[in-house]
Amino acid sequence: MHSTSAEPDVRTRRRLIAASLVSSIGDGIYVPLTMLFIYSLTGLSLTSIGAGLTIAGLCALAFMPVAGILIDRFSGRRVLIGVLALRAAGFTAYPFADSYPAFLMVALVVAVGMWASSPSLHALIGEIAEGAERDRLLAWDRSLRNAGMGFGSLAAAGMLAWNGSAGYVGAAMVLAAVFAVAAVLVARIPPVHGGAGGQEGTRDGYRQVLADRPYLLITAANFLIAFGYTAQAIALPIFLTRDVGLPDALAGAVFALNTTLVAALGVPVARLSLRGRRTRAAAFGAVIFALSFAAFAALPRLAGGTGAIVAVLAIAVLYTVGELVHSAPSQSLSIRAAPDHLRGRYLSTYQLSWSLCRTIAPVLLGFLLDAGQWHLWTVLALLVLVGAAILLRAERVLPPHVVSGTRKATATHPRKAMTRRPQ
Repeated sequence: MHSTSAEPDVRTRRRLIAASLVSSIGDGIYVPLTMLFIYSLTGLSLTSIGAGLTIAGLCALAFMPVAGILIDRFSGRRVLIGVLALRAAGFTAYPFADSYPAFLMVALVVAVGMWASSPSLHALIGEIAEGAERDRLLAWDRSLRNAGMGFGSLAAAGMLAWNGSAGYVGAAMVLAAVFAVAAVLVARIPPVHGGAGGQEGTRDGYRQVLADRPYLLITAANFLIAFGYTAQAIALPIFLTRDVGLPDALAGAVFALNTTLVAALGVPVARLSLRGRRTRAAAFGAVIFALSFAAFAALPRLAGGTGAIVAVLAIAVLYTVGELVHSAPSQSLSIRAAPDHLRGRYLSTYQLSWSLCRTIAPVLLGFLLDAGQWHLWTVLALLVLVGAAILLRAERVLPPHVVSGTRKATATHPRKAMTRRPQ
């Protein structure tokens, strides 16, 4: 029996949220310890592992357009089941990757599953819910994802306390089981009537996406603002220990503070930020990001001590406020602006803004860290402010229901006749 897409029942919501929580626990186990995890399982050099992960990530980026086509053809639900199963298979195979070609193959499988998870999950949410209910599910997904990441990190620390390589093999098996459970939970969500693709109007495919200039604007804005998100994991720990002179443990405390606040406040802040115009709320979040970066740039003047610790925690809270204010409306924009019949292609294009940023960020942020104490934060502030300006520009050309949610989106997108035909 098929459900409708207007209002998912309680069991559907619980299974979706549970699947998101379980898969985020897997991400929490794997993402923070990726290099160490693979090094211990394969015995390869760190240089070769880094190169292999970069190659796998770039190949996975090239797969994203295919993921969009599959979502439109088979539905977000089916593709999400497939990519979760793919991740489970990849982690099952990691302990047996005893050669470099085998490692590359497994790394590619895991990377494809990781990059394709987000657009397929968001497409599924778009299939089963609309309007305010869709926004609520997205908010719960973000909050529980942060909670799951935090719990996964603690679980990883526990497993790595085992002697020898047993902890890493155990982690691989736990990861495989976690993503398999998430796939089963998604499979138990009833198929949505009309959720499968293959509808009329998909012939233009990505040409239609590329002709949609308003959507490309919000995608470009997200690409720039995404560098603000990557800075916390990649650049901030080095900056705090090297340039501010704080102990290594404080970087972990900043991450824990951010994760806790996002998990606890994600849903209520989303309710507030989605009441007005989504473009302006997302732009305001980017401006708060910029303010936090300006404050980080001033930290080296404090030269360590209690004052520096208090200042770091205060700025971390300001940074987290920016994340909370920006994330909900920007994510809602990406889904609302995508027409139902091409939702997979649109969301995969939007996901490329995240994936490409995460691929470029290590090189760019590393270069800026070497350039000096203030260069990193100045460039990041400029990037997110340009992203905010692009969002405000997009507000002028996006339909009212996308910007403010004043009326429910329809399956036939109101901009389709005006902007989506190739020029």
